[in-house]
Amino acid sequence: MNHIPVMLNECLEALNLKPGHWYIDGTFGAGGHTKALLESGVNVLAIDQDVNVLHTVNDFKTTYGEQFKFAKGNFRNLDTLAREAGLESVAGILLDIGFAFRQDGPLDMRMSDEGESAADVVNSLDQEELAAIIYKYGEERHSRRIARAIVEHREKQKITTTHELVELIQRAYPGGYRQDHPARRTFQALRIYVNDELGALEDALKSSEKILADGGRLVVLSYHSLEDRIVKHALKESQLLQATIKRPLTATEQEINDNPRARSAKLRVAEKQTASQIQATSNKNKYARFLNKNDFSRLEAQLISSKKMLRVSGLYQTDIFNPSLSHQHRLEVHP
Repeated sequence: MNHIPVMLNECLEALNLKPGHWYIDGTFGAGGHTKALLESGVNVLAIDQDVNVLHTVNDFKTTYGEQFKFAKGNFRNLDTLAREAGLESVAGILLDIGFAFRQDGPLDMRMSDEGESAADVVNSLDQEELAAIIYKYGEERHSRRIARAIVEHREKQKITTTHELVELIQRAYPGGYRQDHPARRTFQALRIYVNDELGALEDALKSSEKILADGGRLVVLSYHSLEDRIVKHALKESQLLQATIKRPLTATEQEINDNPRARSAKLRVAEKQTASQIQATSNKNKYARFLNKNDFSRLEAQLISSKKMLRVSGLYQTDIFNPSLSHQHRLEVHP
């Protein structure tokens, strides 16, 4: 199956490409986004820790020469990897946090050859632990049903390939119309779990602040709400990265028809602020806090004044509305 990069045109536009400048593709994979970047005239440092991409990397080196560099490692350390490659700063960073599972092969899912594989997880954890992982990281509402099917199957024979697990989940999944593949959320959960992917994403966002040049762009493609919330929160809290769009971009209907993997994709964009922009934002926030404080003080003064006006002849405030009081009595005000 040919790999089709998701939201390619939107990514290229969001990165605000400058020919001759260096950009990072933190998730090289099959090289779809990297190829488009190189063809646009920019230089690319591609990062991946999967040894299976090395054949593609060699092809890229042959085709693009010094325009292309590759660093084997986890994108959570992209700032360190970039400096080791001789780059002090970059004009843009692209992170595509996606994963394809339909190709049959060993049930691994690790981005490197370290740690436990997905096969280790599905063949060793108990049913409750599996259900918790699938629900937490895949947001799969049928997690208990799937976990039970996994445990029942492995009692007869171990699960060793992606195809086995896909078929198992398909049989366990309830019938009815579905927009996406029934195994997508489970594979997503296993991938996140074995790679500490959410932690890696948080680290990558912090690393991006360190290596982006002023005015540089960070573009992140995520495929489910857990990842997107991490990106959204990080951009909101960051003093250096300013979101350039309020809401994430999504794929067009045409692209979803051509590439179903794009259905759940969300694209967020941020720009590294200059020192003057950071100072201006800081001043704006201080002024906003000052106004809020003054507004509160004025409101407090108005409430005190109103309370004084409502103190009638030593009676409680609500007594002013007592119809048994005389008109003159109700209007008598004490300081």
